[in-house]
Amino acid sequence: MSVLKKNSARQRDQERARLIWLLTTDKAVTSTLLGKLTLAEQYDVGTLADDIAEVGALVAHLPPPDLADTLEALPSEERHALWRLVQDHERGQVLLEASENVWDDLIDEMSDRDILDALQTLDIDEQIYLVQHLPRNLTGRLLASLPADERARVRQVMHYEKNSVGAIMEFGVITVRPDVTLGTVQRYLRRLGKMPDNTDKLFVTARDKTLLGELELKTILLNSTQQKVSEVMENEPMVFSPEDDAEKAARTFERDDLVSAAVVDSVGKLMGRLTIDEIVDVVYEETDNDLRALGGISAEDDVHASVGKAVKTRWAWLAINLCTAFIASRVIDGFEHTISQLVALASLMPIVAGIGGNTGNQTITMIVRALALENIQPGNFAFLIFREMGVALINGLVWGGIMGGITWWLYDDMALGGVMMLAMVLNLLVASMMGVIIPLTMTKLKRDPAVGSSVMITAITDTGGFFIFLGLATIFLL
Repeated sequence: MSVLKKNSARQRDQERARLIWLLTTDKAVTSTLLGKLTLAEQYDVGTLADDIAEVGALVAHLPPPDLADTLEALPSEERHALWRLVQDHERGQVLLEASENVWDDLIDEMSDRDILDALQTLDIDEQIYLVQHLPRNLTGRLLASLPADERARVRQVMHYEKNSVGAIMEFGVITVRPDVTLGTVQRYLRRLGKMPDNTDKLFVTARDKTLLGELELKTILLNSTQQKVSEVMENEPMVFSPEDDAEKAARTFERDDLVSAAVVDSVGKLMGRLTIDEIVDVVYEETDNDLRALGGISAEDDVHASVGKAVKTRWAWLAINLCTAFIASRVIDGFEHTISQLVALASLMPIVAGIGGNTGNQTITMIVRALALENIQPGNFAFLIFREMGVALINGLVWGGIMGGITWWLYDDMALGGVMMLAMVLNLLVASMMGVIIPLTMTKLKRDPAVGSSVMITAITDTGGFFIFLGLATIFLL
């Protein structure tokens, strides 16, 4: 059988989709796996047995990352049913690949001993990561199970911030001395028999673990076995400190096309390494968090979470939205006389507010992205303001002119069309200016510029748009 048939990406996608379909559309399968099958759910025994056998076969064939993705896509009860089929030796890897929302669900029915047993198949750095982030505090029990020589190193790593390089570095490294030959290195690697995942280089250290350089695998293979490591190694490798920000490290990996890099302490001694798989996780998590934050959604919110949990994670921004909407309504109420004289204003107001909100959100998205990529420096502030206002002015004149003409045609009132055009221009200018100021101000205050920015800009453009449009109408039309 060809590789395409055995393990193609398309086949794995199809198997994952089939597994989700079986568990979500056939309640009897889930109930049987959980031991809760009722008489009302029973149907043809042979068909049910075939479905359960197929579910078991799919779970056995899919690798841990696919099983983790499947768990993410299932409601709580179906997650527990699937989890019971996951083999013990794969549970740790599945937990490692899953999100915190899945952890909350799954470990409810697991004892502390069961969780620690599931982690035994993982590397020590992966075990540390999980016990630090699982909802249940198992740090003490994990430390007690470790050899004494690893315990001190683990305690040191656990003091690093969650989003730091130290929190995601791996301990599994291969080191060599600078005075040995490449032939000796090759024999050493063959004797080891295996290498840590994502190993593209070895680290050259002194006897006191001071990092002297790095030796790529291709260098070992392409040079004479008689050459010494010191003659062919990279003397100035890219290194990270454990206190470095993980997101900034990810940008360095992207710029330099790194697969792995050394992590050293303040005196240059090798502590571990950072690998591309951890970096991909950092990028994915940061992107997911930023997308949620822009909409005012908590990172704990899960599409399959209970109604109560979803309400608790969303109520804060909804309360803020309610307050801002109330302020906008008070602005409208202040122009009640104007609206009563010109009823057409009521149908045109949402257009002014809506296009301002769209412009503001476009600007904020661009600025937040530029901040994340560190493309904005303090000296760029005035340039960004004037650039965005220039864009808004042109868009306002073009689209405001079109809308003003439509308004004139609809209501046979040139003055109303002029007010419409001017209001759109002014609101777009306000939106573009605030779209720059809001994220930059939040960054200045050491806050995440993505958190709630779209909510804030919508509030400003709604309130400002109503005030500008109704204010101009009061001045020029009454």
